[in-house]
Amino acid sequence: MHESRAYSVNGERSLASIIAEIREELKDLVTTRIEMLRSELRETAAALKAGIPMLMMSAVFLGTSYLLFTAALVALVWVAFAGNPYAWFYSFLVIGFVWFMIGGIAALLAIHRFREHGFFPKRTVEVLKADKIWLQNEIRGSV
Repeated sequence: MHESRAYSVNGERSLASIIAEIREELKDLVTTRIEMLRSELRETAAALKAGIPMLMMSAVFLGTSYLLFTAALVALVWVAFAGNPYAWFYSFLVIGFVWFMIGGIAALLAIHRFREHGFFPKRTVEVLKADKIWLQNEIRGSV
């Protein structure tokens, strides 16, 4: 706006200049918050890109280890049922039940952790909430 029009005759600022300034400040505020969210999401994506190949490699080795370990445990339990014609069946059943229990407990712990932490960017949401409170206080103070 032209500087001479921004002020009225008695030296006070006009309503149009105040609204224009508020609009520019809000635009800057929104732009800053959007950039903050984008930055946080980029950091998360970069961390995921770096970790995915290692995670896949570890999954292959851990899966192989799990299968070998399970076979060894089944053979060990088979010794307890050696005279029974269903020894292998019982061995697989016992080890399967143990793995089922461990997996169930791990799933419950994971669900609890996901509920506790969530997936949405927390810092950005906290800043936006603080901005909302600040803006409400500013509006109440100016009225």
